[in-house]
Order: sequence, then C-alpha cells, then structure tokens
Amino acid sequence: MAKIKIKQIGSPIRRPADQKKILIGLGLGKMNRVVELEDTAEVRGAIAKLPHMVAVVD
Repeated sequence: MAKIKIKQIGSPIRRPADQKKILIGLGLGKMNRVVELEDTAEVRGAIAKLPHMVAVVD
C-alpha cells in the first residue's frame, strides 16, 4: 500500500482536546515531527480535520 509523510506545522497548545487526540493518533505531538503512515481514508480524514496543524510532505 502507498505511504504518506505527514509533518506537524502547528502547535497543539490552546487547541481543543479532540484535535490533540487526533495528533497523537497520527503519531505526532511535537513541532516539525514527520511520520510516514499508510495512505488510507482514515489518515486522510484526520489530515482534513487538522489542515492548520499538519502538512503532507513529498
């Protein structure tokens, strides 16, 4: 299956608890951290909920 790299570009400070949980679920939590995950609908949905905090890296 295809992989996707996600980089955290926004801080979870002063964000709602559900957004923090989504970040942790993606394997993020600290600024500029990059993770490589399977490109699934669930991961794409989590990215869509946090467009101000994460970016897809090529």
